[in-house]
Amino acid sequence: MVHIVGAGPGATDLITVRGARLLGEADVVIYAGSLVSAGMLKLCRKDAEVHDSASMTLDEVLAVIEAAEHAGKTTVRLHTGDPSVYGAIQEQMDALAKRGVAFDVTPGVSSCFAAAAALRQEYTLPGISQTLIITRGAGRTPVPEAESLRRLAAHQATMCIYLSVSMLDKVAAELIAGGYAPETPVAVVQRASWPDEKTVRGTLTTIAQQVKDAGIDRQAMIVVSRCLDADYELSRLYAPEFSHMFRKAQQQ
Repeated sequence: MVHIVGAGPGATDLITVRGARLLGEADVVIYAGSLVSAGMLKLCRKDAEVHDSASMTLDEVLAVIEAAEHAGKTTVRLHTGDPSVYGAIQEQMDALAKRGVAFDVTPGVSSCFAAAAALRQEYTLPGISQTLIITRGAGRTPVPEAESLRRLAAHQATMCIYLSVSMLDKVAAELIAGGYAPETPVAVVQRASWPDEKTVRGTLTTIAQQVKDAGIDRQAMIVVSRCLDADYELSRLYAPEFSHMFRKAQQQ
């Protein structure tokens, strides 16, 4: 059996309870060493067989899994954040399915949510933004034209942009060209939830230079949103004059 587990954004105590249990039970662990905190390995059994997949190909990862399966062992494939977001797990799951290997997936806390926690920010504020777009800029991995940053900017929604901080100047230019005002607030959070977490705040016109000055060039989330600096309406959920199935409206 193979368990694909989301390790969370970095802090070892942000893995899910289920993920920690599976990691502690596994005979074989294959983890994304370039991104997953080494502290996660403390949750493994001392006799577990551990592989760092940072330098491995897909075929090499599958070979380790197949060997474990033939030996009747349980494997955890440990990915950073939530494995469904830029985790490259679909190709692994499809390959396992073709080989008749049973697997399941345990979700994890994605870095965009760890970034929100670091910023002490809600992404969906009444009257400001009720939509969160998770995306990335086009680089070595292309994006469909309909999902380009310039096209997505037309929605004026909150955007969490992964894997793009090294081309932040281009990202900002594309967002402005797509309709965001140059003064739109932006925050960049590097290694959210890690001990060396770093946050930079600015606008679309200033953020690229600010991030360069801060020495941030990888493992960072770009958050673009008017929610970062806005007067907003209070939620109707707690308004005394608002009724819902658990509370009657109070008379004014």
